[in-house]
Amino acid sequence: MKIKAIITGATGMVGEGVLLECLQNPDVESVLVISRKTCGVTHTKLKEIIHQDFFNLSPIRMQLVGYNACYFCLGVSSVGMDQETYYRLTYTLTLHVADVLSELNSDMTFCYVSGGGTDSAEKSRMHWARVKGKTENDLMKLPFKAAFAFRPGFIKKLEGQQYVHKFYKYINWLFPIGRFLAPGGFCTMKELAHGMMQVTLQGYKTRVLEGKDIIAAGKAHMGVQ
Repeated sequence: MKIKAIITGATGMVGEGVLLECLQNPDVESVLVISRKTCGVTHTKLKEIIHQDFFNLSPIRMQLVGYNACYFCLGVSSVGMDQETYYRLTYTLTLHVADVLSELNSDMTFCYVSGGGTDSAEKSRMHWARVKGKTENDLMKLPFKAAFAFRPGFIKKLEGQQYVHKFYKYINWLFPIGRFLAPGGFCTMKELAHGMMQVTLQGYKTRVLEGKDIIAAGKAHMGVQ
């Protein structure tokens, strides 16, 4: 099976990294990026749709047919954002997109980039952790072939990425130390992207992938021990 993937969030660090790895991997046949602005990448595998309103996919609905994977990397930080807006942009938007895709592509594997510390029980004192948990739980109720939640902690960027937070140049040196002391909390962008490809092609033992699972799945796809 070849992967035909839809990627959201390609103008953010995670989405861009996943996109770049997919374009270079022979297991991926084609990629559709849906974004509010161009991702700035050109490739023979890549098609891009510029679309402003993710709450209304009707104008592009039929262009979303024929894909067997979605790597949903679109997300916002809860810092400085009121709870209602965060819920709308995290839960409501994600579920709307996923609902449309599950109707159009019954053989799709949906990979949602969540985050370390997400609360599946939806009872955390932290609002963002409850919202992410509810998002994960309800995604897995949709009629996809499979749905997975990825919960990375610190992610080491790819060389040459353009959509990266400025503070990364000050803290990237922490990665090897963190990986040694707390390996589950530190993964590479390559491991994350390849982990998504791995679960699309082979599935995984759990539907929620914590840091160590992301690393294991990524290494399995790359053939690394």
